[in-house]
Amino acid sequence: MAPSLFSDSERLRRIYQVLVLFYQEHRSQAEIAKHMGISPATINRMIREGHERGLVEIKLRAPFGTEAELKTSLKQLGHLQSATAVHSPSSDPAIVLMAVAEAAASALLDKLSDGMTLAVSGGEGLCALIEALAPKRKYDVRVIPATGGVQGRFRTDVNHVAVALAEKLGGTAYQLYAPVFAANEKERAALMRAEVNRSVLDMAKGADLAVFGIGSVREDDSTYVSLTDSIGRAALERAGAAGEVLAHLVTENGELCDHPTNRRLVALTLKELAQIPYRIAIASGSNKVGPIAAVLSGKLASSLITDERTATAVVEIMKENQNANEA
Repeated sequence: MAPSLFSDSERLRRIYQVLVLFYQEHRSQAEIAKHMGISPATINRMIREGHERGLVEIKLRAPFGTEAELKTSLKQLGHLQSATAVHSPSSDPAIVLMAVAEAAASALLDKLSDGMTLAVSGGEGLCALIEALAPKRKYDVRVIPATGGVQGRFRTDVNHVAVALAEKLGGTAYQLYAPVFAANEKERAALMRAEVNRSVLDMAKGADLAVFGIGSVREDDSTYVSLTDSIGRAALERAGAAGEVLAHLVTENGELCDHPTNRRLVALTLKELAQIPYRIAIASGSNKVGPIAAVLSGKLASSLITDERTATAVVEIMKENQNANEA
């Protein structure tokens, strides 16, 4: 065997030099080979030897070091009393939502006690929560729709959602006999004045607890856009709509959009929602990141139940917005 051209200490020094150029200065192996006057194959062997000699230690750090740190960031940025970011290794949105719904069901039961009134929205998240609920006893509670509904669609028929939740809990459901959108502002006023509806909305307004989903409005599969034929995407963008809560279109700051559908809406107002003592919001998925950030910016929720991926993206966008506002 031919003797080594370098002593062991000199070889280690050269290996270390290669590692610095590769990992700290981010040069390619070809660039390092040209710089040092040796072949790329030799550079590759030196990097591998550096690993074998224990000279390289690679660490991956999540953007939020621990689950606790992620929850803390959500609570601080969203002015929340509590936050849950469920871990789900699956990339299937349905499986992730199932995990989120189970956490939401647990959070609801933790807050629930006899004599309470619950105001609820419709939506996929609420339906998943109801399916996940497995209370160990019956609760003497009232479940009240916070919005009108769309007949014939389980997820958007809020009366149906209220009945299903009341049945799971052993409570009593009330019905709101109105569509989510009136034909015009005059019809809305008449529906809101009708005693049969006003009494139900008054109960919702005085609820102890609200449970609601957060909707996207710009995606092709947005439930909100499918509720009425009069909603156009171009108009949504002009109005600055970032998301939906209780069928209200809101801006990225969580404020009510200037959009005609908001003026035809039969539902609790955002101010009335914000006055309910405890408000649990449920949402997950990449299409809900902007809407969740909007709802949190508007201080419309007390508690957020979501998944880790969505929560991480929400924190990132809210920090970006915060930095932009401070600049």
